[in-house]
Amino acid sequence: MPGALVGIKVLEVTQIIAGPFAGVLLSDMGADVVKIEPPTGDGMRLLGQFAPNESKGFHAFNRGKRGMVVNLASDEGQAIVHRMISDFDVFLINARPGVPERIGVDYDTLSALNPGLIYLENTAYGPDGPSAHRAGADIIAQAYSGLMAGDEKVDEHGGPDLITATTPADFSAAWISAMAVCAALYHRERTGDGQKIDTSLLGGALTLQNAFVMRLPAVDAVIQQPILDRLNEIRSRGGSYREMVGARGGLRSLVGGAFMLYYGGYETSDGAIMLGCVSPANRQQVREAIGLAEDPTSAPDFNPFDEGSEEIVAKVRSEIAALFKSQSTEHWVARLDEVGAPASQVNFGEEILDDPQVQALGIISALDHPMTGPEEAIGPAFRMSATPTEASGPSPMLDADTDEVLAQYGYSAEEIAALRASGAAGVPSDG
Repeated sequence: MPGALVGIKVLEVTQIIAGPFAGVLLSDMGADVVKIEPPTGDGMRLLGQFAPNESKGFHAFNRGKRGMVVNLASDEGQAIVHRMISDFDVFLINARPGVPERIGVDYDTLSALNPGLIYLENTAYGPDGPSAHRAGADIIAQAYSGLMAGDEKVDEHGGPDLITATTPADFSAAWISAMAVCAALYHRERTGDGQKIDTSLLGGALTLQNAFVMRLPAVDAVIQQPILDRLNEIRSRGGSYREMVGARGGLRSLVGGAFMLYYGGYETSDGAIMLGCVSPANRQQVREAIGLAEDPTSAPDFNPFDEGSEEIVAKVRSEIAALFKSQSTEHWVARLDEVGAPASQVNFGEEILDDPQVQALGIISALDHPMTGPEEAIGPAFRMSATPTEASGPSPMLDADTDEVLAQYGYSAEEIAALRASGAAGVPSDG
């Protein structure tokens, strides 16, 4: 059975993660995605490069695409896109505002050639506002949005430390972009109208924070205003960033320290375990499973915001930590599973593909790259019963499909040779 987007053609001028991964998501649903790179290639090819123009990051964020090289700094290169665009359904670009206009692939230009085009532009800050023109990256969106401070990490020099496990703004923006494209395609199916979609790294980072950034006057006077007062007081006397992060309190300030006793991690005798218990019933299950004799924080009249409550919470945490440290992770996971409490061992990404549950999820895709051979990639994260998703192939080598795509769109062998000779298409012979 074909994927939901079989027959949809996507042309992308993207780089690094947010734009390229949106293209991967569309490819997983069956779209034919053609990636345009400059003669030097997408910069992701060089980040962790293990072979010429090849990196694990590029492989992950560009699988399932055909790749071509077009020099959009040249008039001849721009003319290639203008000639091809009428046959495409979707155009993706992630660049600083003004760049699409400069290289002749802005919405006004391309939609005039293809009125039904779905055009998605992902930027750092969005298309409007005082920061719209500024350069950005995932780490910048982390900082600007509050996500970085919310993660509460401070480096050894006292400055903010980035979220290192992933690039949250990039991934969030990519998922949002793919969802928006699908919605726009559905709208076009009903009306025949194309449209422009704007997404941003800032918007992606903000969506990840929900209750922390929203305003709810009915409770903000109790929860949010004291935090703002503490931050302003520290700033006014020249306090440190570390002090500001500590004063904010993160999730603890929103729900109280007692909540975090059963919604957080502990060290075991051979690793670590994470609890995710929200309901009183789940929290009681943990107490019974680990043999915690008494927990004053579970009393109906315990108020985690009262003076002196922090000392009580700290004492209970020490007791729980000692119990978990006394046995192995496997022991505690089995005990907590037995009583039905949400808990998990803390795994490392380098070993997770061997996990039987991950394998049963069906998310691992076996691919074969023409240069580097077999690889196992994270494929589509969802299943569709009538229109299956799949990773359709590995990432393209630099300039791999330029001639094929040009020929597909009516360029003769002589024209292709001339475009290569002029530098408008393909990697120069000395490149």
